[in-house]
Amino acid sequence: MTLPPAATLWASLPVPAIIIDAAGRTAAANPAAEQFLNISARALRGQPLFDRLAVDAPIEEVLARVRGDQSSLFVNDVDAGTGDRPPVLCNLQAAPLADAPGHVLLLIWPREFAERIGRGQGMKHAARSAIGMAEMLAHEIKNPLAGIAGAAQLLSMNLAPEDIELADLIVAETRRIVKLLEQVEQFGNLRPPETRAVNIHDVLDRARRSALLGFAAHMSILQDYDPSLPPTLGDADQLLQALLNLLKNAAEASGGKRGTIRLRTYYDHALRLRRTGGGGTALPLQIEIADDGPGIPREIADSIFDPFVSGRENGTGLGLALVSKIVADHGGWITAESAPGRTVFRLSLPVAPKEDRTPQSEEEA
Repeated sequence: MTLPPAATLWASLPVPAIIIDAAGRTAAANPAAEQFLNISARALRGQPLFDRLAVDAPIEEVLARVRGDQSSLFVNDVDAGTGDRPPVLCNLQAAPLADAPGHVLLLIWPREFAERIGRGQGMKHAARSAIGMAEMLAHEIKNPLAGIAGAAQLLSMNLAPEDIELADLIVAETRRIVKLLEQVEQFGNLRPPETRAVNIHDVLDRARRSALLGFAAHMSILQDYDPSLPPTLGDADQLLQALLNLLKNAAEASGGKRGTIRLRTYYDHALRLRRTGGGGTALPLQIEIADDGPGIPREIADSIFDPFVSGRENGTGLGLALVSKIVADHGGWITAESAPGRTVFRLSLPVAPKEDRTPQSEEEA
């Protein structure tokens, strides 16, 4: 097999890669580095790299050792950022560049992205793995439950007044279980998304208004939108359902007390989902739903998107699993970060191709 040209390999590197000359200036940056630094390689070339890249480590000492020892050096768990956004936890690798004295190749491995993507893929598989069994059980259980409720209603006609309450309890609990089973069946009944260009801010506003008129009437919902975001490719109704589920979770986290939910949108060039079969998809559209509740219980933090896992008493554990399925069906992924006083759910979605956008949707975006 003939190896591809060096320029092709350079452009195909999945992590930010930067060549630094002996004076600390940028000699070259690959496309992943352009996205990470939010600047073109042409604009960066010849400029001091660390005027643009802030690294929480003695990076000059690292580069000096690499140049002096002519060997690679790894630096793990450092914050790296551009000043335009919060820093990202990264692993760095610096190596001397062959045939170019004093030049160093710097690779930036954003650990946060890799860990979130791994969790996101696991959530997707966990949600899908429960669908078949859940559907089968729901179908099989609903039929006898209908018979139990009917029998209890018939019995109540001939019961003494003091016993009617027990029969009514049987009917009420039976109906509650049926309602739960109907939620389980939503996994299998959810049709594939009918995708088109969608202005995500329109969907967020619909979800916000609906929430304030109902389950989130006791909450304040603040908005921090980036109005320049392009449309995403998705099913507006299904995305609305996912956002409503997240808003409901945020509202219920307050325990009925007044609280604040913050809706934020922004664009992140560096987020990219790598597929198991190779290749990847850019997911630059970010939606955050944050609340100031007590946070997710530590014991379920790693499994909140799994079906039937809930941190609330009498919770079904289906809302977040359904959100995970909807987001996965849209080619995106979802993550959660939680600490007492702040829980953030983040949806990452793709941009609609230009050929799928109507002139109206471009204006709205």
